[in-house]
Amino acid sequence: MKRNEKNQKPHGVYVVEGEGDNAFWTKIGAAWEHQDGKGFNIQLSCLPLNGRLVIREPKAAAEAGR
Repeated sequence: MKRNEKNQKPHGVYVVEGEGDNAFWTKIGAAWEHQDGKGFNIQLSCLPLNGRLVIREPKAAAEAGR
């Protein structure tokens, strides 16, 4: 993990299979935005064989039910 990543809340990286209400989301890693806002560093715990990768902003504590 880079030094600037420690102070950032990471985006979630998910593999999504299916569409709409039938989609199945599996979290497989995290992404940290570059300081200039023009890219991401991505760390994956596995590689998907199917589906698509989606990167989402972290939910606020209130949205996450905390």
